[in-house]
Amino acid sequence: MPDQRVFPVAFPMPELTQRILATFDDLKRDRLDLHTFFELVAGAPPEERAAVLDAVGGLVRDGSLDPTGGDYYRRTEAGRLALAGPLEVTLYTRPGCHLCEVAKAAMAPSISEFGAQLHEMDIDTDRQVREKYTNDVPVIFVGSRKVAEHSVDVVQFRRHLQEARCAARDA
Repeated sequence: MPDQRVFPVAFPMPELTQRILATFDDLKRDRLDLHTFFELVAGAPPEERAAVLDAVGGLVRDGSLDPTGGDYYRRTEAGRLALAGPLEVTLYTRPGCHLCEVAKAAMAPSISEFGAQLHEMDIDTDRQVREKYTNDVPVIFVGSRKVAEHSVDVVQFRRHLQEARCAARDA
């Protein structure tokens, strides 16, 4: 299966853009305002504010951030996935999906063996993800790379984790 991303994201991602997206995890917040980005990401110098505004605008255009009113923004699933580490496995699922449960159980030994992290997400909680994958669950990503949908080939999944572990060591 070709390398596919959930939504288009330019790589390598500029450091400022990475810092903006990572701030949501650092602060464990769902919504952040521009003031937070100015203070925590750029360190508040006025000359950096234009760069922050440009980066936030780019993240809104590429679907990584959603404006939620005023100067507040929410990081989308595309924004979270763009930061996914090489050994982070994302499983898009929905309640009652038998194929999702089968895929999760099949992946569990390899996830444990490689020390990967599983991020499971109900696609019905995110409109963009639901629109893209509603008929394809389970959908599986290793890092930001889509590796399977509908079912998982355990041998191929293990190979993706092996490649991800090698890439993580080389980084």
